[in-house]
Amino acid sequence: MSQGVAAARLRGAGARFNDRIALDGIDLTVHPGERVALLGPSGAGKSTLLRLLNGSLAPTTGTVEVLGTDLGGLSASQLRSVQRRIGTISQRLDLVDQVRVLHNVNAGRLGDWSTGRALLALTFPRADPVVVSALDRVGLGFALHERTERLSGGERQRVAIARLLVQCPELVLADEPVSSLDPSRAAEVLQLLRTASPNQTLVVSLHQPELARRHCTRIIGLQHGRIVLDRAVADVNDGHLDELYALR
Repeated sequence: MSQGVAAARLRGAGARFNDRIALDGIDLTVHPGERVALLGPSGAGKSTLLRLLNGSLAPTTGTVEVLGTDLGGLSASQLRSVQRRIGTISQRLDLVDQVRVLHNVNAGRLGDWSTGRALLALTFPRADPVVVSALDRVGLGFALHERTERLSGGERQRVAIARLLVQCPELVLADEPVSSLDPSRAAEVLQLLRTASPNQTLVVSLHQPELARRHCTRIIGLQHGRIVLDRAVADVNDGHLDELYALR
């Protein structure tokens, strides 16, 4: 991605679910290498915004460009090609609980493999150095051959991080990736997300403003589907955060 191309750009982007407006007229540009925290009360639109950015949800109004490509009107194969460059961690984690951890981590590379190699990896999974290193980085080297369903909630979150590490994405989108972790482990996970691949861009939704201040460069605040705060971390004070989370 060239320096002149935005990592993501939304123009008048909105999302409606039946009669409910989840996002309303979002104008936002994320530059390469930025670490952007999405903050705001539950239901503010953070998860919906991340779904627009990873192409799993089409906007009902406006446009969404990611990594230099307008996602509107793409064929399924063209969209998958862009999505291979995006690493996503959803609140659901999207892990297959009935298989070994090794299988779930290998899934991060399926988009770069031929169908034959992907089927071989699923049938005869290999504990190659890339997978082992990723699990070691998230503190789960011991769980390589464990069934994923036997892990705790926090451990399963770290499996999802390891899957992302082997993918080496240009853009990382993480939806509350540290919600069930203790403060020490949460800080470790955010550090991993910051360094998942060289020069990558991170957009992460958080409920902990202190983590956003420590690990991100920019804070986007959402209320009722609209951006009400957009500042560099150094320019965000407690008053801004109090206003963002005020009940209205």
